[in-house]
Amino acid sequence: MKKYLVLSAALCVALAFTSCKSQESAYKKAYEKAKAQEEQQTAVAQTEDQASVTPLVTKQADQTAVSNVDNTPVRSEDVTLISGSGLKQFSVVVGSFGLKSNAEGFQSLLKQDGYDAQIVFNSERNMYRVVSGTFDSKTQAVQSRDAIRGSKFNQNSDAWLLYKK
Repeated sequence: MKKYLVLSAALCVALAFTSCKSQESAYKKAYEKAKAQEEQQTAVAQTEDQASVTPLVTKQADQTAVSNVDNTPVRSEDVTLISGSGLKQFSVVVGSFGLKSNAEGFQSLLKQDGYDAQIVFNSERNMYRVVSGTFDSKTQAVQSRDAIRGSKFNQNSDAWLLYKK
């Protein structure tokens, strides 16, 4: 009886080890499938790069170009004047600061270069805005913004228009 018990235990152990083989083939199949998809995407990208391009045809303009001032985005904020002569309807913001001292330093740099720089405070966002100029018309503000975008004061950020609420 002990022989049968030992023999059946050995048979169970042998069956257990043979059923626990690694799933390496499953990983290999998934890898091959991913590699095939990658090769297919690369082939599609190369085909798109080699696609023919229609030549550009130049035409004479019938009218003079008109500026696109009306589509210029304007941000409307409720601001309070901190330092300066006063705001008109449209202003060009060239800097935003969390600390008033930083805004004052930037304002003094602008004033040294001839700008009528002012500081306004947006209490909703807790930000000090440095304004390089303020105007009655949007057209004048856009022209001023475009002029200051190429200057040394606007290299790290982008000037934008503020509409006084």
